[in-house]
Amino acid sequence: MEKKNIKKIVREGYAKIAKQSSSCCAPVKTCCGSADPAVNISKSIGYTEEELRTVPEGSNLGLGCGNPIALASLKKGEIVLDLGSGAGFDCFLAARRVGKNGKVIGVDMTPEMLEKARENAEKGDYKNVEFRLGEIENLPVADNSADIIISNCVINLSPDKSRVFQEAFRVLKPGGRLMVSDLVLVKELPDFIKNSTRAYIGCLSGAIMRDKYTGAIKKAGFKDVKIIEEVSYPIELMANDSTAQAIIEDLEIPPDKLKEVGNSVVSVKVSAVKSIKKGKKKT
Repeated sequence: MEKKNIKKIVREGYAKIAKQSSSCCAPVKTCCGSADPAVNISKSIGYTEEELRTVPEGSNLGLGCGNPIALASLKKGEIVLDLGSGAGFDCFLAARRVGKNGKVIGVDMTPEMLEKARENAEKGDYKNVEFRLGEIENLPVADNSADIIISNCVINLSPDKSRVFQEAFRVLKPGGRLMVSDLVLVKELPDFIKNSTRAYIGCLSGAIMRDKYTGAIKKAGFKDVKIIEEVSYPIELMANDSTAQAIIEDLEIPPDKLKEVGNSVVSVKVSAVKSIKKGKKKT
């Protein structure tokens, strides 16, 4: 698939999610039987009950694959940038951590998601959160302006991940941190998944090998690049995933083959730092 086609497919897919207020990457049914499947999804990937209670209704669409906020060590007064902010879930959690003297900027390329996020911000009276329309490969953010960048299961959707990390490096202040949750591969996916548009929107076919992912971060200039947590992508989520079911139906894939695909994918939390140049002190 060409890069421009991928972006169009992703934008249209997430516009549909914003309108439906449900996930295409996450299960539509859960073992726990919750009326809100996004809650069960979020609990399974590391969000607490308290975090889920504090955000505006409709901001959590169950689109993540981890909780980058949990390990981000946010401080009062910091400026946070969220790549692919969706309906604002992680932005609102970050806003509480940085306080009224801090600021959170969410960037998303889908107008429908931005509209939803801004409505949620107004509903929750978040004065320190701003949402901007833009692509994560070309961030509408000034150089050296953010203390920390977070992202949750979004960079795998980009057709140019190296460019994303270069942009992240540009906008971070010296000494700034990167903390992302994402899906990566431990073995290559079969071609029928790689070439599936549904699988791309479902956060599968855009994923790359783990070492290539961390290598792109290092190549962008980051130091101290670490995978601080790695877990298997829960196959029970894929089994109940509306996108996975569509893939099975469209491509006539036996369930055991989908399980094999699931064993290729892991969820990681990756941290990195933009070093302070010699002779300068962080202020």
